[in-house]
Amino acid sequence: MSSVLDQPESPGPEPDRPVAGDAGSTDAGGDWVLLPPDVPSAPPPELRYRRAFRVKSSVQSLWRSRGIIWSLTVRDLRATYNQEVLGIAWALLAPLTLMVVFTFLANRFNGNINTGGVWYPIFLYVGLLPWTFFSNAVSSGGTSLIGNPLLNKVYAPREVFPISDIIGAIVNTLCASIALAVLFLIDGRLPSSTFYWVPLMLAILLIFATGVTLVVAGLTVYLRDMRHALPLFLQLGLFLTPILYGLNKIPAQYRNIYTAVNPLVAIIDGMRRCLLYNKAPDVTYTLIAMAASTVWLVGSFMLFKRLETGFADVS
Repeated sequence: MSSVLDQPESPGPEPDRPVAGDAGSTDAGGDWVLLPPDVPSAPPPELRYRRAFRVKSSVQSLWRSRGIIWSLTVRDLRATYNQEVLGIAWALLAPLTLMVVFTFLANRFNGNINTGGVWYPIFLYVGLLPWTFFSNAVSSGGTSLIGNPLLNKVYAPREVFPISDIIGAIVNTLCASIALAVLFLIDGRLPSSTFYWVPLMLAILLIFATGVTLVVAGLTVYLRDMRHALPLFLQLGLFLTPILYGLNKIPAQYRNIYTAVNPLVAIIDGMRRCLLYNKAPDVTYTLIAMAASTVWLVGSFMLFKRLETGFADVS
């Protein structure tokens, strides 16, 4: 008969196991260690990682990527017009068709449009050119990040994609400007001697278009409904902007606010004044448009860089 000493020792009481909801972790030996109840389950917001945004370094990085921007622009233009019969001429036909249709409607319904003695097709086309550039830049650049296979393959700031589309819109607008020269020849007149104000108007237009394109491109990645809403807003903008009519159709007391909300108002009016009426652009409207466009550019660039970290995962 075996003795009591030969019998195996009975196991001791099992250690307490953490129940659901207990805060704890395991040490080096794998044992569960309960944490004090005042330890939070997540780090406080002030200790969480946040990407630092520096304007100078961001602009320098964008400048170093100018070769990528040019390559993307050339690639997109070739892909758009390479195997088409008319090719780049489609950039000319789009605003020209709108001019013909709107001129026909204005004559058909006896529209009371004060053009200041200027032939209506020229009056209309001078307004259509800035709008065509703005519309093309926003519509193409605003959706440039959606389903883009190069987004995870090209090491460059993400804004190179919408900016390349903006440059492509500039090329298309330059081609469309040929029709304006033809209209001047048909009407037997030359641009006014104050045409040297046009570069200033174009600079404000570029700043405003870039700002709107960046904010639309950044938000469209997270709000996919904007892809469907964007064409609707652009169609409304065509009629809400003084393109078919002049600035004199807008009440004087609302023009400053209207210009601040939509700088295209001052841009189109300024181009008409310096190309058709031998006048300088209105100083007040021009300064308002310049300030509003700058706010759009700076604010949209900062928002774009804040949203940039999630583009590769969401788009």
